[in-house]
Amino acid sequence: MFQIDVMSRTPVYEQLVEQVEKFILTGILSEGDKVPSVRSLSMELSVNPNTIQKAFSELDRRGLISSVPGKGCFVAEKARESLQVSKRGNLEGLSSQIRELALAGVSKEEILSCVEKVFGEEEKKND
Repeated sequence: MFQIDVMSRTPVYEQLVEQVEKFILTGILSEGDKVPSVRSLSMELSVNPNTIQKAFSELDRRGLISSVPGKGCFVAEKARESLQVSKRGNLEGLSSQIRELALAGVSKEEILSCVEKVFGEEEKKND
């Protein structure tokens, strides 16, 4: 389920956080689902347990998982809704990028074509 790219410049704990976010947004992990333990992920991915714990701490800080002593970590209530709201905050940054592209001479049609391509790829994944 989880994969680490050892050649990536992105730190391992950030890769794990991003993957959990993606799993929640795509429905692979749902509210109340148990997240693999630090120990099992550490062994499966050959990653230091402290790195896994750092990722879990970040996910907990963001309110995406919650820890139940003696039972493990679970996807938090409303984690998906929380992620959707936070991702919508990226629209402002996207607007800024579109402005820069327009100033660089990229046409509206090229930008719309790119957007439609991305949404077309997502629709294919969901079929």
